[in-house]
Amino acid sequence: MAFLLRRGAALAARSFRAAAASSASTAVHRLPAVGSIAGAGEFAPARLFLLDGRRGFAKGKKSKDDRGDTVQAAPDIGPTVKSAATAQMDAAVIALSRELSKLRTGRASPGMLDHIMVQTADVKVALNHIAVVSVLDAHTLSVMPYDPDSMKSIEHAIISSPLGINPTPDGNRIIAAIPPLTKENIQALCKIVTKSAEDFKQSIRRARQKALDAIKKSASSMPKDDIKRLEKEIEELTKKFIKSADDMCKAKEKEISGS
Repeated sequence: MAFLLRRGAALAARSFRAAAASSASTAVHRLPAVGSIAGAGEFAPARLFLLDGRRGFAKGKKSKDDRGDTVQAAPDIGPTVKSAATAQMDAAVIALSRELSKLRTGRASPGMLDHIMVQTADVKVALNHIAVVSVLDAHTLSVMPYDPDSMKSIEHAIISSPLGINPTPDGNRIIAAIPPLTKENIQALCKIVTKSAEDFKQSIRRARQKALDAIKKSASSMPKDDIKRLEKEIEELTKKFIKSADDMCKAKEKEISGS
């Protein structure tokens, strides 16, 4: 009888241990369902991390798309427009100065012969490219050719010019005496100065109009105050170069009339 009782107790203990082991294994290996309360408690941090990551990705995508809607500020065209206008107007004044230097006055000036072209063996070249022109006195120029063989060609070119100069050879150089201007010559030269001044002032005005057209083209992307300011600066620039051309021509007329 005692033997049976001991055997029964051993079987009961064995069954209890098996049941406990089975319960522990289930607790370790069985994961709670995602939709269950236990699942919600265990996976809340992980799910929150994933949701935050998705939200961050969505926000990043939205910001990337928004860049296309960003209105960029229009570039400031003022410096470019003013620089271009200044260069064109300055070029007109320089060209006018060069043109006026070609006009003969009663006083000797090396620039008087710059426009004379000399026929060489192959092509025509400017006199100041093949000879050195210098002033001997107020009414006399000296022309020293680089190549003595070109003296005849230079002499012929000076005689053929509209300056009314009769050069004479003097060894390896040519002497060009500047005759005094007559009243008729002075009047004719002053008319040429006036016409030249108007031609080159037209070039200045064309540069002004080109600058204003550039401003008008960009007006839709510029504040009205900036447009008015830039237009005013272009007008002031135009007046400055027009005055420079006028002063230059007045000085040339005075030089011609006083000779």
